[in-house]
Amino acid sequence: MKFEHEMKIIRKGTEEIISEAEMIKKLEKSKETGKPLRIKYGIDPTGSDVHIGHLVPIRKMREFQDLGHIGVIIIGDFTAQIGDPTGKDDSRPPLSKEQVLKNAERYMDQLFTVLDKEKTEIRFQTEWFGEMTMSDVLRLMGKFTLAQFMAHDTFRKRYEKGLPLGMHEIMYPILQGYDSVAIQADVELGATEQKFNILAGRDMQRFYNMPQQVALLSPILMGTDGKEKMSKSLNNYIAVFDTPQDKYGKTMSIPDELIINYFNYATKVDPDEIEAIAAELKEGKTNPKFIKQRLAREIVALYHGADVAARAEEEFNQIFKKKEIPDDIPTFALTENPMRLIDVLTQSKICASGGEARRMLKQNAVSIDGRKIADINHEIDGEVVIKVGKRRFIKVVI
Repeated sequence: MKFEHEMKIIRKGTEEIISEAEMIKKLEKSKETGKPLRIKYGIDPTGSDVHIGHLVPIRKMREFQDLGHIGVIIIGDFTAQIGDPTGKDDSRPPLSKEQVLKNAERYMDQLFTVLDKEKTEIRFQTEWFGEMTMSDVLRLMGKFTLAQFMAHDTFRKRYEKGLPLGMHEIMYPILQGYDSVAIQADVELGATEQKFNILAGRDMQRFYNMPQQVALLSPILMGTDGKEKMSKSLNNYIAVFDTPQDKYGKTMSIPDELIINYFNYATKVDPDEIEAIAAELKEGKTNPKFIKQRLAREIVALYHGADVAARAEEEFNQIFKKKEIPDDIPTFALTENPMRLIDVLTQSKICASGGEARRMLKQNAVSIDGRKIADINHEIDGEVVIKVGKRRFIKVVI
């Protein structure tokens, strides 16, 4: 088959391609003309923290870049300022222009841990929507029917439950679809839950007599608990800005049945090698723990390099195998003596907030010199080592 190697890479970690025949034709045309394909992905700048679940389609974009194509990141600054559907039972509140730009900048810093900057275009929706007139908008709306949109799960369920459904939310797929026209997308990447919107982009391109983009849909990465999709609110995520030690430790905590899932969606390991790893697991020739260690090294190395990944593994082994305290843990000098434990946890930044500190204490996840502490009023008056959770340490000094 033509482009067998390329299609093996494209299929890796992909749930659905609409359609493979069109994908091959686009690869053929790109080779004939020497013109790279334009691979689209839209980001929602309503937040700024990215976890590796968000990066599943971004990893795919990087694979396209490595094949010689161009990644086009669309920053939804226009839709973020009007509010858009969340997939839940309510709509997302609109943000100010300043908030959107600040979030977008931080978001891109994290995406560039994966993407090739030289092969990445960044485009803002306001480039084309900022100049649109009311007649332009009405013409766009006229290309779709209400029946099409009420077939969308999110819209239908909210309507059936009698929940509010704003007209601006129904516009969202139309606006996302027009993005594909504006940047002349050849391929659009997204999660399976984005299928409706990505197919709207294909329809929109057809209305404008353009070649239709291929839809490349990726599954949602399961969280480290193995029960729910990766989410910050469920505390089952691995963040891009997590430390190497946290990335390694969190990966080692995933259930064995997720090992291949993570190799496929969170690493750049070759598909043939992943098949061999899957066979090894199935045959029971190797302890899954050793394969999981390889997975953890691969994930850490992606963001921090192989040397850092090796050190993270060594530290993990110290903590969890030898039950030792890691070398070079940060220190915190008491600002008063005695000092409340909860203040030490927040001021040392071992806990992000007072709320997190209280929660960790309540969950019996804080220990001092190996002794569990749950008392919110406990005080520190000497040199001790505090451990929070499984991987966070701080040495208190006078």
